[in-house]
Amino acid sequence: MLTQLDAFALQLYCCYLALLKIKNNFIVKNADHHFPKTANNPTMKTTLLCLLTFITFHFYDALAQELPFKIPAASLGQRIEQDFGLGTVSVKYYRPNTKGRKIFNGMEPYGIVWRTGANNATVVTLTDSVQVEGNTLAPGSYSLFSIPGADEWTIIFNKTINQWGAYAYDQKQDVLRFKVKPTKLTSKVETLTIQFADVKQDDCLLQILWENTGINIHLKTDVDNRIMANIQEAMKGEKKPYYMSAVWCYNHNRNLAQALTWMQEADKTNPTAYNIKYWLARLQLKTGDKKSAIVSANEGLKLASAENNAEYIRMNKEVLHDAGAN
Repeated sequence: MLTQLDAFALQLYCCYLALLKIKNNFIVKNADHHFPKTANNPTMKTTLLCLLTFITFHFYDALAQELPFKIPAASLGQRIEQDFGLGTVSVKYYRPNTKGRKIFNGMEPYGIVWRTGANNATVVTLTDSVQVEGNTLAPGSYSLFSIPGADEWTIIFNKTINQWGAYAYDQKQDVLRFKVKPTKLTSKVETLTIQFADVKQDDCLLQILWENTGINIHLKTDVDNRIMANIQEAMKGEKKPYYMSAVWCYNHNRNLAQALTWMQEADKTNPTAYNIKYWLARLQLKTGDKKSAIVSANEGLKLASAENNAEYIRMNKEVLHDAGAN
């Protein structure tokens, strides 16, 4: 049975015979003319280039399948994942280097679909629905293509994943297309970098940085309304999440009157918890009841001091200061 390298040797021999045949045919057709050197002959140069490309590709393909050990790719892969809203966003891509080359409007021409990386097209995976530049993108995995331009880029989310390059790219499989403006970076980025920036619970940027160009893609997800709906549903159950629900409402400035009632219920259930006293004081202060806030904070300070909890001692003192008790 032929091995991969045996098969490659046979292919190489066939290429050699084909090259001889082409050369001989060319000489016969040009018998009455001086036969130019191969290096200066366009026909022979094109033929040789095609054959060398074919040989090189098949050599590395055969070698990769034959080697009993792993070798690193020219462009190394990376997978990044970001908690976002109630789900995650992850990106899997390969990271080419500039290596002194001109990238955009050079190696990656303007107006041509790019895989947004190297090797396989970059893949973005969402576990939850996300607003991408104001457009809803459902949970799933998408190939991230782009069309670079001097003043404007087209960003493409395509539902066909595991594509090598953009050679089989099909616009009919696009689920989202939009335009963004590139920015000029203050310092050169040697290795293609895709990252998350300015990350908040429901808002962040997905950035593409390479050479002297930066792309910002705005991502947003609905957290508040969904959590409020989840809280309301949980309150129908036997074990009601009074404490955590009230803290969440305080931190997001939502339903403060209801949150105060929930924290009061939590305080009735566990009247010696200094953390509950602290948050009760915070809610009372935020809803305008300074007198009650001072009482609750003093109780929280006493309980925290008994447990020698420096953090809650400090925080209850802050409530007293904010309420004007000092």
